[in-house]
Amino acid sequence: MIIVHIIFNWLLLLGYWMLIFKIIKILFIKRRSVSEFTAWVLAIYILPIVGIVAYLLLGELNFEKKRQKRNKIVSFFFKEWINNLKKYRYIFSEKNSDVAYSVFELCKYRQGMHGLTGNDIQLLINTQDIIQQLICDIKIAKKNIEIVFYAWQVDGLINQVMVALIDAAHRGVHCRIMLDAIGSMNFFRSIYFNKMREAGIIIVKALHIDILHIFYRRMDLRQHRKMVLIDNYISYVGSMNMVDPKFFKKNVGVGKWVDIMLRIKGPATIVMKMIFSFDWIVETGKRILFFPIKFNIFSIKKFSNHTMHIIASGPGFPKEIIHQALLTSIYSARKILVITTPYLIPSNDLLCAICSAAQRGVKVYIIIPFSNDSILVNWASRVFFSELLEAGVFIYQFKGGLLHTKSILIDNQLSLIGTANLDMRSLWLNFEITLIIDSNDFGKNLFLVQKKYISRSKLIEAISWSKRPYWKKIVERFFYLFSPLL
Repeated sequence: MIIVHIIFNWLLLLGYWMLIFKIIKILFIKRRSVSEFTAWVLAIYILPIVGIVAYLLLGELNFEKKRQKRNKIVSFFFKEWINNLKKYRYIFSEKNSDVAYSVFELCKYRQGMHGLTGNDIQLLINTQDIIQQLICDIKIAKKNIEIVFYAWQVDGLINQVMVALIDAAHRGVHCRIMLDAIGSMNFFRSIYFNKMREAGIIIVKALHIDILHIFYRRMDLRQHRKMVLIDNYISYVGSMNMVDPKFFKKNVGVGKWVDIMLRIKGPATIVMKMIFSFDWIVETGKRILFFPIKFNIFSIKKFSNHTMHIIASGPGFPKEIIHQALLTSIYSARKILVITTPYLIPSNDLLCAICSAAQRGVKVYIIIPFSNDSILVNWASRVFFSELLEAGVFIYQFKGGLLHTKSILIDNQLSLIGTANLDMRSLWLNFEITLIIDSNDFGKNLFLVQKKYISRSKLIEAISWSKRPYWKKIVERFFYLFSPLL
């Protein structure tokens, strides 16, 4: 028995080290970044069993076979949709400002089409106004409503949205809703979930967690887009989840969430419909038909003073396109760069681009929340402050709640707004969406919003920051080791 026990222990130890060797071999073969490689090796050696399990769950971008198959099929459809859209030549424009030229050329190459024109864009900054306007649009919907959100929470004004959707379904409007299974977990347990389905609204759990398949699909890959599409013409997109800030995470102690949304009328809605359809087919296997389409030529001419690109990330979409667009845009800055983000864990490339902008004379402002809902991110993000401050970047901590707005403004001309945070998860993993807008008028409006954020923020002084307690520096460095995984 003793010999058997010894042999068993040696086999177990051998299997353990073979598994570690296999994981390290995979990390080498796939040419991971040095920081990511180091983070995983540290995790495996510092927390042996936990580190290995974490890698098996989170280390690879795995998809179930059915999703992989659907992904390939819908990728073919997506190219077909783009070719159909390109037949409507009058909705595209080849004109761009100097600061926007490079990023629009990048998007044209990666997505196969020029920037869109003829869109009426409204910047909405008050949550109550956003929801009331959305309810009005739902009430006038005639054909279809498509919705995708990460988080949906029953309470407050959101109850009015659900009543409006139920009424729309009763009058024959085809309603499809796709919600992330984790972010909207509480909604799926509510009575409204059943009420809405009974009214004929199709509601789908995106990326459902199944304990039996946790090693077959990466569990932290999430549906993080936030869109509402109405009659293929009106759309909403931005940082706001379908939640009432008076009730959402009110016990966390960070204050009300502060967001912005764009309300768009025009051809951009069709591109977002294509993105929604991609996600819908991959998740359900059912195709949505929406061609041929009609555009109001007079409306397009009226709103032709700006162009925009819509870029989406996630499995099946151009790899790292949002990350590339951010880098290209930041390197195009000549005068001023303003960034708002709730989570600041930039890649080395992004950190270098931001610091380089400040060092070549661009006025760079970064606005982040004073208090964050993620303790890990809150500590890890502070490691970057010293390098940013030394480069001449102005870092402001917003004290009016949890600033959840994701926006970048360059030279008051080029705007990037959407759902992606400045962290690894948003830029390289999740399903995200970002709008790139080349418009001086829109840029001025966005700058006014960002100035209001700054007026409610505290500037971090470089000297006082360097004198923070030593124990804080140690904690920051510890969490920084895992920043590529956050």
